[in-house]
Amino acid sequence: MDIQLKRGLLDVCVLAAIKNEDSYGYQIIKDMKPYVEISESTLYPILRRLEKAEMLTVRSAEHNGRLRKYYHIEEAGLKRIEDFKEEWKEIMSIYSFVTREEHSNE
Repeated sequence: MDIQLKRGLLDVCVLAAIKNEDSYGYQIIKDMKPYVEISESTLYPILRRLEKAEMLTVRSAEHNGRLRKYYHIEEAGLKRIEDFKEEWKEIMSIYSFVTREEHSNE
């Protein structure tokens, strides 16, 4: 898969993972696992990039004596998810065009 496309898809997946409630790194990975594999070394740069883009905010809280970072989706992050849903319609249309001969031969 094209690296830029995959990067954009992972960004949206991370945003979707925290859409309904604040979460932390390990939980985000766990929540995404049934749908997409993501490692810590991939997740944390995405979280930093999304924070820099003001799509999420981060706060620290103590948990079992350790500081844990919790991520919260912002309005820009919610908008990115909605934009993705619209873009996906176009992607599916392109997919239908690309595979049209395959479907007509069946």
